[in-house]
Amino acid sequence: MKRRWFIQYSAFGSLGLLAGLGQKELATTYTSQQNSTELSLLEDQLNHWQSFSFSSIQLNRHGKEIERPLYQAKSKVFDLGHDVFLEMVAIPSGRFRMGAAKGEKFSAAAEGPQHSVQLSPFLMGKYPVTQAQWHAVAQLPKINRDLALQPSHFQGAQHPVESVSFLEAVEFCDRLSALTGHAYRLPSEAEWEYASRGGTTTPFAFGQTVTSDVANYVSQYAYAAEATATYPQSTTPVGQFLPNAYGIYEMHGNVWEWCADHWHDHYVGAPTDSKPWVKGGNAAWRSLRGGSWSDYPSRLRSASRSGYPAASFNRTIGFRVCASLT
Repeated sequence: MKRRWFIQYSAFGSLGLLAGLGQKELATTYTSQQNSTELSLLEDQLNHWQSFSFSSIQLNRHGKEIERPLYQAKSKVFDLGHDVFLEMVAIPSGRFRMGAAKGEKFSAAAEGPQHSVQLSPFLMGKYPVTQAQWHAVAQLPKINRDLALQPSHFQGAQHPVESVSFLEAVEFCDRLSALTGHAYRLPSEAEWEYASRGGTTTPFAFGQTVTSDVANYVSQYAYAAEATATYPQSTTPVGQFLPNAYGIYEMHGNVWEWCADHWHDHYVGAPTDSKPWVKGGNAAWRSLRGGSWSDYPSRLRSASRSGYPAASFNRTIGFRVCASLT
């Protein structure tokens, strides 16, 4: 198999199965937005999942902790074989404003116009796909294309897999679906941003800025007034930092994440639901979210986005899986 390698980081700008929202918050969201039948079906599913607690964090513009809220969540683990497991996060339905708010620092034209999006409930990977998970699934029978067993530049079983193209990430999802009987896929950009924000409207899920204590990025540079720090100049193992309010880890930094949408350089005419935008735009390129270990903090914002050739790969790009809940 011939793989195409891109190492030009400038494409990203300057130089970055189941835990859910707290039961009470989730029920409140559904009560206001879903009919009683859908709510009953969702609650029936949640009753079979394991509960656990986790804390997140909110930072002011100086990078100082102002709050560390505690959340109750539900989790379910899927066995991939070879002592490798996959966790997913239940994301409730809801409406949010997608894109950068007016006046958001370092926002770009590609992040607007800001628009309202209504999302159905879905599942999101708790972590970016790891190299151990990739290796387990890459050994499964081929669906459409070959997969290298160890494609990553930075090696480590619990490090996120990187150096995989959009097409290879889709093949991973197809093989995972065949193994589990569940339909896995890449998230749409709307699903990704909604999950990344975790109910916030600030530039980051953690508040007004990020620090090296909450994300892996080029922390030698500041977004607001936070202290700077050295950084590892490589990926780091997943789960090393605190999750956001939805119980999802590392939506900011570590690796960029593939989304299903064609690359569009604006939101004019974008869908107002959770479906991927696969009409128009550049079909040969797909959208990326989250920023990476090699990016300035501004690229880690929840609204920040970029695009990349679907057949190419880069040591800053990974992905996480997604699935519909209903």
